[in-house]
Amino acid sequence: MNIIIARDGAVRFIYSDALAGLLSKGEARTARASHVEPGPGGWFADLAPVRGPKLGPFGLRQEALDAEVRWLTAHEIPVPGAGGSQHANVDG
Repeated sequence: MNIIIARDGAVRFIYSDALAGLLSKGEARTARASHVEPGPGGWFADLAPVRGPKLGPFGLRQEALDAEVRWLTAHEIPVPGAGGSQHANVDG
């Protein structure tokens, strides 16, 4: 679980019910960073909303979710539609 605090004080993280309380501490915006869905040959994590790749196929949905979180974390949780130059709370 990563929580990133930007220089301007904005906090971003991959949503988890364990962190839901953070959303009540100030102004919050939640945005979808990807879509994990079944497709030909298995499960896919499509990171197009953050201009990322389509990962997969994976045999299990959880494998696709894990790959999604690894990619988002490695890329500092980019904001959907921002071309990776801005950040926000992201629901994966």
